[in-house]
Amino acid sequence: MPSSAKSRAVILLSGGMDSCVCAALAARDHSAAAVHVSYGQRTEERERQSFLAICRRLNIYDKLMVRNEALRAIGGSALTDEGIAVPDAETLAQGIPVTYVPFRNAHFLAVAVSWAEVMSAEKVFIGAVEPDSSGYPDCRPAYYKAFNQVVKAGTKEACIEIVTPLIAMRKAEIVRLGLELGAPFDLTWSCYSRDDQACGVCDSCALRLRAFEAAGVKDPIPYVSRQQY
Repeated sequence: MPSSAKSRAVILLSGGMDSCVCAALAARDHSAAAVHVSYGQRTEERERQSFLAICRRLNIYDKLMVRNEALRAIGGSALTDEGIAVPDAETLAQGIPVTYVPFRNAHFLAVAVSWAEVMSAEKVFIGAVEPDSSGYPDCRPAYYKAFNQVVKAGTKEACIEIVTPLIAMRKAEIVRLGLELGAPFDLTWSCYSRDDQACGVCDSCALRLRAFEAAGVKDPIPYVSRQQY
């Protein structure tokens, strides 16, 4: 299908592994536009660099970068509050970790849906994952089912759908899919605490390293420590 005939889609692109694969899917099947939300997180500048580099590699030309001041002001997360340490994966207790940013994806989705409405896009892609994840409540299928009802009730044409193509996949499956799609994993950033080299010990790094190991390929980004998980 010629690119001019493809339907429009907006992708929420953080710069991490999952959102990169989601962006590759969206760019393959749609005329994709990418939105990135900075919210005062520890690695926001590094994530913004990844966002821009991934867009260039995937030939996504329509980009929107916005800043959310509310989430850092609210705090309550190790990602936005310097007074809360980012824990190592091995020390995490049961339950939702302190790296959870309260109701973050609602903020992101609101921006993406607003832009989709202006651009006449019918889909909003987000790389939410439930298995092999940190257990964040705004990554569950029920959350997106409910949010789609909000979008339907609150938009002019009621035709925008939030899609979560990776939500039931294991992380290793996401790596394999990304390799098939040519997703630029070398440009992504997942670490919660560092922006020069990935720490290799935070929960996000651990999940990522475990996924690449299970997929039988080496993670192409630099690490301070590549622990076996």
